[in-house]
Amino acid sequence: AAELRRVEGEAIRDVVRMQQEIGLQGVTDGEFRRGSWHMDFLYQIGGVAKTDQKLRIQFRNETGPVEAALGAFRIDGKLMLNKTIFAEDFAYLKSVAPAGTVAKLTIPSPSMLHYRGGRAVIDEAAYSDMEAFWHDLAEVYRQEIAGLAALGCNYLQLDDTSLAYLNDPAQRAYVDSIGGDGEHQHLINIRLINQALAGKPPGMTVCTHMCRGNFRSSWVAEGGYDHVAEALFGELAVDGFFLEYDDIRSGGFEPLRFVPRGTKKVVLGLVTSKRPAIESKDELKRRIDEAAKYVPLEQLCLSPQCGFSSTVEGNALTRDEQIAKLRLVVETAREVWG
Repeated sequence: AAELRRVEGEAIRDVVRMQQEIGLQGVTDGEFRRGSWHMDFLYQIGGVAKTDQKLRIQFRNETGPVEAALGAFRIDGKLMLNKTIFAEDFAYLKSVAPAGTVAKLTIPSPSMLHYRGGRAVIDEAAYSDMEAFWHDLAEVYRQEIAGLAALGCNYLQLDDTSLAYLNDPAQRAYVDSIGGDGEHQHLINIRLINQALAGKPPGMTVCTHMCRGNFRSSWVAEGGYDHVAEALFGELAVDGFFLEYDDIRSGGFEPLRFVPRGTKKVVLGLVTSKRPAIESKDELKRRIDEAAKYVPLEQLCLSPQCGFSSTVEGNALTRDEQIAKLRLVVETAREVWG
C-alpha cells in the first residue's frame, strides 16, 4: 500500500506539471487515488456500509451496450462525518500545485448518495423519515466543506450526474422505481445541495459538473437540460456550471436562457472526452457564439465535456490524445476571451 501511494504521488506530480505546462489555471490530481469518481468518497461517510453486491448499470455507445458493475452499499445507520474525506489527497495536491495555479478538488454531489439506490438501500431503522435523511446528508457535506476549507481548499467541484440524468424520462422512471419522485427529484436535490452549501466560506468557489454518464467512452442518459433548467440555473447556489455539450444527446443552448445575468459562469463542455477525434477550433467558436445568444460571452467558459477517466477503466483515448484536447481548450479560450 505504501509503494502504491508513492507511485500514485509521482503520477500526480507529473500530471499536475502537465496541466500547468498546457496552461490550465486550476489543477487536479486526476483522481489517481480513486477507483471511481464517487464511490471512494461515499463509502467513507459514516452510516454507509459497502456490500458484496454489484450495482449493474447499462451504458451504451455507438457500437452497442456496455455494462458497468459498480460497488453497492446500504445505509444502515445515521449519516455522519467521522473525518474530512480526501483530506490527505487534497493536502498532497496542494503541496505539488505550482505557484500561479489553484488546487481543485472534485467530490460527488450529495445527490449521488440517494441516486445510487434510493429509498430501497436506506434501512428503515436508520431513517423512517426521508426528511431526516436529507437533513443529515446536508450536514455531512456542510462539515466536509468546512474541513476542506480549513485545509486551504478554495475551489471545489460537486460532480452530479443526477441533475443531467433527470432530463431523460427513462431516468425519471428509474427514480420512481427506487422510491423517489422522478418528476420533482431535481428540486429535492437542488434544495439538498443548497443546504449543504449554506455555510460555505466566502472565499471558496464551488461549481457543479453534470453529465449523462462516462464509462469506457459510453453513456447512460440523453436529453437536453429543459426539464431541470429553470430550477437548476435559477436556484442552485453554486458559482458555476460545468455542462456536457459535446453531442446531440445534450440538446441545444436554449435552456441557458434561465442563467441569471451576473457572475455565475457557464462552462461549455464542447470538447468530448469520449472520442479521440480533435474538434475543429472554428466549430468550437461557432458553438460558443451560439451559446452567447442566451448567456453573455463574459459568463461563458470552455472545457472538456467530462473527465477522461471516471473509473479505473478509462476512456478510449491515449495520453497524447487527451493532452491534445486540453491544449485545444486552452488555445481556443485564449483566442475567444484573451
